[in-house]
Amino acid sequence: MPWPRAALYMLTSFLLSLTQGLGMNLAAANLPQLQGPLGATSNEVTWLIAAYMAPNVSLSLILVKVRAQFGLRNFAELSILLFVLVMLLHIFVLDLQSAFVVRFFSGIAAAPISTLAFLYMLEPLPPAKKLSIGQPLVLTNIALGAPLARLISPDLLALGDWHGLYLFEIALAMMAFAAVYLLPLTPPPRAKVIHWLDVVSYLFIAVGFGLIAMVFTLGRAYWWFEAPWLGVMLAIGIASLTCAIMIELNRETPFLDVRWLASKEILHLAGTLLVFRLLMSEQTAGAFAFFQILGLQNEQTTTLSLVVIAASMAAGLSYIVLFKPGRESAFQMVALGLLLVGALMDSNATSLTRPEQMYVSQALIAAAGVLFLPPAMAAGLMLALQRGPTFILNFIVVFLTTQSLGGVIGSALVGTFITWRTRFHLQAIADNLTVVDPMVSQRIAQLAGAYGRVITDRSLLNAEGIALLGQQVTREATVLAYNDAFLAIALCAACALAAMILHLAIRAIRESISPEPQPAASA
Repeated sequence: MPWPRAALYMLTSFLLSLTQGLGMNLAAANLPQLQGPLGATSNEVTWLIAAYMAPNVSLSLILVKVRAQFGLRNFAELSILLFVLVMLLHIFVLDLQSAFVVRFFSGIAAAPISTLAFLYMLEPLPPAKKLSIGQPLVLTNIALGAPLARLISPDLLALGDWHGLYLFEIALAMMAFAAVYLLPLTPPPRAKVIHWLDVVSYLFIAVGFGLIAMVFTLGRAYWWFEAPWLGVMLAIGIASLTCAIMIELNRETPFLDVRWLASKEILHLAGTLLVFRLLMSEQTAGAFAFFQILGLQNEQTTTLSLVVIAASMAAGLSYIVLFKPGRESAFQMVALGLLLVGALMDSNATSLTRPEQMYVSQALIAAAGVLFLPPAMAAGLMLALQRGPTFILNFIVVFLTTQSLGGVIGSALVGTFITWRTRFHLQAIADNLTVVDPMVSQRIAQLAGAYGRVITDRSLLNAEGIALLGQQVTREATVLAYNDAFLAIALCAACALAAMILHLAIRAIRESISPEPQPAASA
């Protein structure tokens, strides 16, 4: 393919990646700002994320077979058309209920977009460059979605709240729509691959994954043991996945090869991907949420978002330049090391910490995310191709499950840990504060002095001082809880790095002591 046309295909992939990334992250990055325009509480706006993730976490699985049976060209054109139409629906959202419906269909429409981003990036590249150049470029582009959403959100919200938030994404979607129709993908041969039991199995998987994603999205907001319906949803989700497994275990040509998915190699790969995805919650559910707790909005973290974007792009380009077959484990260990150092640097935060103190640490963590996934994905694809092309779908299940559900679970676990530690530190600080303590009394008087000119009643003035002191204590307890979370993530990263080093050492020892093949005897 001539390089100008190849550049157009790669630009189309970039547009698709950003469009998909913004669709997933724009609402998540602006939940507090959406409460007013939609007339919702903080718990209610969390349903916007749950409505999006419910269909999105599983739909890509069946789309692999849909693409093979009905043709790549039809798949691409109809997918981008549906996405544009759903994006346009955001303009007509007027209340929370309509927002739920639109976000649900957004999750459906966005599922094929990341697949198209991969296909358009790989199309112009020769086979030898598809994994070494195309794959890391796409994963880097997708990683830019979250920081870019935080970067552009303030200006978009100023244009018109909810509607303004999606104007930029609608423009990107229309540009991608034109590019997809002008730049066709090479169509592979069609094949009748969808069996009616595939649809039955997928429906069970969709219900199971969707309900589990909703439980982990909403669990922290409504608290895990205080909302009985969360347990009902989780039980139904697990039962649905169990039904899907039972169906697939008794099929000659299963939709998913459960036995292969339960093999030692795949479980090791899935565990590695899941652990790293959980650790990457340090950036999304950790650092940026930390600044929100301190009262900083997206406007105050603009430079930090730019640093994250620059670090991600630099890491992606470094991977392309330095990667060679056999260096997969080295890149993963470097990524874990960067994440370990970044989380340790963040664990010393105080209530006076501002984004400029986290430029280096967040750059390290952003680079770690880009460096880890490409070699892990390449290793999984190699394992799948060794068993045959049909096993690619099984690897997609592993990858999407660890990334989609892993991201939701990671945010839930980090958020729950922070809530628990906040209560612990709050109680510990409160136990050491007594009104009879001269320093405490002096602090209450200083805080109450701000209201001395408008409140003359001494008891009311003292109550205001106590309330302000309580706010400061809560803030400090929250800061300590985030430090605990950052330190816990650093310790988990250290354990993961040690486990990887130990695994490689054991494998090297086994290879060194294994008997070498004897040469064949001459005739």
